[in-house]
Amino acid sequence: MASISLRVCRSLVVVLFTALSLMAADPFFLRRSIADVAPQPDDLTAGAKATSYKPIFGVGDRDAARLVGVARYGELTVGPGGSSALVSYPAEEQLYYVLDGSGTLLYDDQKAPIKPDDFMYLPLNVRHGVANSSSAPVRVIVMGYKIPAGKQVAPTPKLMLANAADVQLQVLGSHGPTTQFKLLMGTTQSTRDRLSAASEMTSLFIMDFAPGGTNIPHNHAREEEVYLLMRGSGDIVAGKTADGQEARHPAKQGDVFFFGPSTQVGYYSAAKEGQPHDLILAVRSSLPGAGSRRGGGQAPEPAK
Repeated sequence: MASISLRVCRSLVVVLFTALSLMAADPFFLRRSIADVAPQPDDLTAGAKATSYKPIFGVGDRDAARLVGVARYGELTVGPGGSSALVSYPAEEQLYYVLDGSGTLLYDDQKAPIKPDDFMYLPLNVRHGVANSSSAPVRVIVMGYKIPAGKQVAPTPKLMLANAADVQLQVLGSHGPTTQFKLLMGTTQSTRDRLSAASEMTSLFIMDFAPGGTNIPHNHAREEEVYLLMRGSGDIVAGKTADGQEARHPAKQGDVFFFGPSTQVGYYSAAKEGQPHDLILAVRSSLPGAGSRRGGGQAPEPAK
């Protein structure tokens, strides 16, 4: 009986600590442009050939301590004939998204061809990296998420890899009719994402904006989020002004924004009729101990 009471007390302490942390966190955002980020030494470049890594957020970045559940977000480039180091982590799950070029994913003892718009889940304790036998560089967005201490994550039975071109666009009513979504990856409980794979990463998706479109500014109280503007230009909403209005920031292709919990986030496309649609690669993740607000990371949350 005493042991049960002790476990209950410990659980209450964890819940209270998480709640207080969420209440104390002030909304904030970070902004980077991939072109302006200098390459830095990294696990992926140690002993590697023709490989560089740009730490956009998290490990290697000056503001890494401000992130809670996001371990890293950066750009890996492997040149022709090059190969990254093989890495694995006991308490970090990772995702890769191929921006440009073709290469080979090295995954445990497997080799899988990768091409633009491929995305994949890289679980705990599985060695992985990228090789490039082509004549052009391959650029990959690397995303990593911390697994809370003591949390048990079931092994991933097989390589989970797919391509965004094979994912249908859909309208989510809460975000208005001018933006369509490709739901790429969610948690293992997801029933609507192309891949149901992750633990702490709750939603990886692409937003396709019609000219002049918006996804309606909103916020996520218990999640961190990153936007990468892959094509186009417009205004990113990041936070609010002193008088409570949307804070808009002009953004162009290659700009990346990190949004802390409860930070107002959104986008307004500047494209005109007849121009290509703007595209944003977005990813959200739960704060440690907060759990998935949507019970499985199935789709972007409704606007608030």
